[in-house]
Amino acid sequence: MGATSERAIRPNKKSGNAIKLSAGEKLFTVCNYAFFILLGIMTLFPFLNVIAKSFSSEAAVVSGIVTIYPIDFQIGTYKLVLANSQFINSFKITIFVTVVGTLASLLMTVLAAYPLSKPGLKFRKPLLLIYVFTMLFNGGIIPSYLVMRELELVNTVWALFVPGLVNVFYMLIVKNFFEALPDGLEESAKLDGASNMRILFNIILPLSKPVLATVGLFYAVLLWNSYFNAMIYITSAELKTLQLYLKELIASTQEVLTTAGQIDVNRDLNQAPEAVRAASIVTATVPILLVYPFLQKHFVKGVLVGSVKG
Repeated sequence: MGATSERAIRPNKKSGNAIKLSAGEKLFTVCNYAFFILLGIMTLFPFLNVIAKSFSSEAAVVSGIVTIYPIDFQIGTYKLVLANSQFINSFKITIFVTVVGTLASLLMTVLAAYPLSKPGLKFRKPLLLIYVFTMLFNGGIIPSYLVMRELELVNTVWALFVPGLVNVFYMLIVKNFFEALPDGLEESAKLDGASNMRILFNIILPLSKPVLATVGLFYAVLLWNSYFNAMIYITSAELKTLQLYLKELIASTQEVLTTAGQIDVNRDLNQAPEAVRAASIVTATVPILLVYPFLQKHFVKGVLVGSVKG
């Protein structure tokens, strides 16, 4: 067999036979690789551009010559950003909201999903319809604000995550995961006298790490990136979240950075406003990105198993 024919043969690992690739199939494979490489570059370019601007000099950023690598490397913009008390305070508020809100949302989601996963639950279908209804319709901004005001949650940190404590879509994913678990586990535990709560926390949840990690990541990203609740319910500067701070920063860099006269404008704002914005965005993005590697092994399994009823 010639060299050309040998290159056109691909072994089939399952059957042990060789599959001959036609010229059209090889061309299709090459086009696929080229397309996804190009798509990956297009996806990464904006983020790399922001990182490059955050480390580039004022002259390079203003002249518009920065692409995906820094020019005249400097870290003055990061020093400027991290020296701002409003940024640090917003960072702390966002971390608190993300951690506490994610844990609270996971707890409430599990407590809602577990009983709804039981076919014998009375009024199960009407309850599910009520939950699904909230996915399609809501009361609107003004009624929501009036409710939060009556509950005296306006201008409190609780207003940042309590309104979205349970995401119905995530709850349904967890419910479907619970339904896929073997019924024999609970039956044997009940024979030993275990209560429903003990079964849930000692048996079901340890087996549900993939879906909990996945949904927990969804909640964490949602809370970290949220600024709408802060924009609607918060007027106090001490309770502004990081995303709301970034929104204001993008709107007016100099106004935000000179809050309370903390920064000497003539000395410290010898940086391009665009570079300051870029450094703030990078600083706000990196922490949530660092969470992904630790949950990646659970991510795909949790989504696939939790989204398809066994």
